[in-house]
Amino acid sequence: MIVIPDDNGLSLHAVESGAKAGPVAVFAHALGSDLTMWDAVVAKLPQNLRLIRMDMRGHGKSPCPDGPYAMGDLVGDAARCLDRLGVKDCVFVGLSIGGIIAQGLAAERLDLVRGLVIANTAAKIGTPSIWADRIKAVREGGIEAVVEANMQRWFSRATQRNHPDVVDAARARLRSTPLAGYLGCMEAIADTDLYESTARLRLPTLAIAGSEDGSTPADLVRETAGLIPGAQFQLIRGTGHLPPVEKPDEFARHLTDFLARIGHV
Repeated sequence: MIVIPDDNGLSLHAVESGAKAGPVAVFAHALGSDLTMWDAVVAKLPQNLRLIRMDMRGHGKSPCPDGPYAMGDLVGDAARCLDRLGVKDCVFVGLSIGGIIAQGLAAERLDLVRGLVIANTAAKIGTPSIWADRIKAVREGGIEAVVEANMQRWFSRATQRNHPDVVDAARARLRSTPLAGYLGCMEAIADTDLYESTARLRLPTLAIAGSEDGSTPADLVRETAGLIPGAQFQLIRGTGHLPPVEKPDEFARHLTDFLARIGHV
């Protein structure tokens, strides 16, 4: 476990595991979650990898500065974290808002990133009116106002029916997210449109979608993959917005295959 000091007083919390000198894979989590959402996936990856998981600002054990946040803040946080760890040429794995951060980081700091895995995400997620309504609901009713709607969007019907413990764990992580952090990151997503910068990317990319994702439908993820020449698209059936949580074995297999194809294992 490591804590990374920042010049402006912000300290990001991160966990590093695996081989100290191996090829690097970095993981960025979803809105209302934390780095533990990757636990089951990283446990199934090749042992020669250096694995870094980060809590973004306002989430997990990272500090929660007052909002609003801009996507540039979150991308900058990730870049400074990797700089302090001496990371170059990583494969950056991001889900949902983490996938937006991945796209922004690749556009701004290509020295840090040699490959992308963008899961359940898009160059632009939602519309200003959708986010305005959600932000208003959270400001008035707290995170509890969106908890159950999120569970419906995040998990497949089978998982909700057969694995309530998985849903309960995600519900608890969401409820534990600081209100200011959740609102700040919602505002960052609402103001972000990366279509032009993502369309300029030229690096190996794998896009992963869940067949029952109610937050970033598979067609939206596929559309984003289509912006990047040569990007691969993989659908994980029977999952919603969090395939690494619902089907970590399958997610890890697709990730490992991608890493092998680009010579990163």
